[in-house]
Amino acid sequence: MEEHNEAQDNRELYALLNLSPEASDEEIRRAYRQWAQVYHPDKYQAPHMKDIATENFQRICEAYEILSDPNKRQIYDIYGMEGLTSGLELGPRLDKAEEIKAELERLKRMKEREKMASHFRSSGTILVNMSLPHCLNGHGLFRGMAMTSEIQSQLSKRNAVTISGNLAVDGKEGGGAATALFRHEMSEVSSIEFVASAGLRALIGVQTSRALSSHSAATMGVAMSLRDGSLNLSNLWTRQLSETASGHIQLTLGPQSSIAVGWQKKDEKRSASGEVKFGTSSFETAVHYTHRFSSKSLGCITGRVGSSSLEIEVGGGRKISKFSTVRWLYTIGIQGIFWKFELYRGGQKLIIPILLTRHLNPVFATGAFVVPASVYFVLKKFFIKPYYLRRNKQKALEKEGKTSVQVQEARAAAEKAQKLQQNVANRKRNRQLETGGLVIMRALYGNQIILNNLNSSSETSFESTSEVIDVTIPLNFLVNDSGLLKLHEGVKKSGIMGFCDPCPGEPKQLYVEYAYAGNQHKVWVGDYEELLIPQGTHRI
Repeated sequence: MEEHNEAQDNRELYALLNLSPEASDEEIRRAYRQWAQVYHPDKYQAPHMKDIATENFQRICEAYEILSDPNKRQIYDIYGMEGLTSGLELGPRLDKAEEIKAELERLKRMKEREKMASHFRSSGTILVNMSLPHCLNGHGLFRGMAMTSEIQSQLSKRNAVTISGNLAVDGKEGGGAATALFRHEMSEVSSIEFVASAGLRALIGVQTSRALSSHSAATMGVAMSLRDGSLNLSNLWTRQLSETASGHIQLTLGPQSSIAVGWQKKDEKRSASGEVKFGTSSFETAVHYTHRFSSKSLGCITGRVGSSSLEIEVGGGRKISKFSTVRWLYTIGIQGIFWKFELYRGGQKLIIPILLTRHLNPVFATGAFVVPASVYFVLKKFFIKPYYLRRNKQKALEKEGKTSVQVQEARAAAEKAQKLQQNVANRKRNRQLETGGLVIMRALYGNQIILNNLNSSSETSFESTSEVIDVTIPLNFLVNDSGLLKLHEGVKKSGIMGFCDPCPGEPKQLYVEYAYAGNQHKVWVGDYEELLIPQGTHRI
């Protein structure tokens, strides 16, 4: 990994000015003038701000001096900064240059493999149904099982494909299905999807989405069953009510026609949602509320009332490692009393619902809730919490020993650079908010494995870890007057002004959440991949 970082050092100056390695002389001059206007020391009166500006202005001038000189730039492109500081020249060290080029080609192939791997995202769920009454009657504890798996691949900037499948067994009966979905972005505000499924729910369908305004969007689709030929038409309208809330109306016409109205609201500490649905022969109302007590723990409550359902579910969850989260849920309803255990790791889920009884006995229902809760609190107080305190203390000491002075200084320099970007970034953000344009809501850069965990645990906060840095300010700063943001391919993102490398030697990526045209978007890109937003394929 260290070889990779050293060999790619000859791209750091391009990242500093947010330039492509193929940038023309005019593009280099234009970028230098833009950055110099922000970081020129004469713009600041406060001594500490002037010192920060001077430090960053010297970096910009050094980058411009090298990249604007054809000879220095050519040496830098081949040898990196080591070539310039060592006085190397082109020609006499031809063999060495060829060796370096060969090594860079090897690293380029490695990067292409990493880039290809980052274009594939997999997820899956395993559901194991257990029944205590079933076991007491001598029929075994397990009463059914289901598995689903999904692979998403970004074929190009405009095209993506998703392949999924599922298998289910309930008693002596079972079945499965396979689904393929192709998505094409027709423009920045519209897309179309084609879907085909074989198995228990064999069907074909098409769906199109379009942003109607900066705050609303619509989706329309039609699907035909290959088993009975029936058609199903669906229409979905969504509207952004505020920065943290949205609402939707969905109309479905077919064998099971229905209309549903719902809303969602989410902020840093809590999230809530609700929906009312009326069908030709049924109705259902559902509400859900989640409260995050800390970056590692949460509580939730869900209620459902309908023609065929009446239940309430309460529970909590906790992050037990960088990549894993567990949840415990207690459900009581007309179908019985359940315990449910859930494990989330990366994009994978394990869900184990356990039916305790089908009889709604108040005493049993109270005991089923109080007993495990009491056991949990006792274990947490005397065993779990002391164990995690000792383990976290040990990890903190190990991590502190591994953290180098160079990383600490780089993070401090990035924070200083962000202070000077803050005012301009805020002005650009406010201007984009007024026009419904591009607004970066959250951007994190750092350890690839940690940021990948956001794919399945979006409620968890990772800003506190030393292997991730918040880069929301630099990205809002880089949004141009046309409401676009571009980071160039082949340039390591840690070199961008306001960024730093928080975990040297580890694979890194950039995660961005942004709002555009009234819709929420998110995207992951590798350390050397191009980022161009907004794009319809990023819409949530």
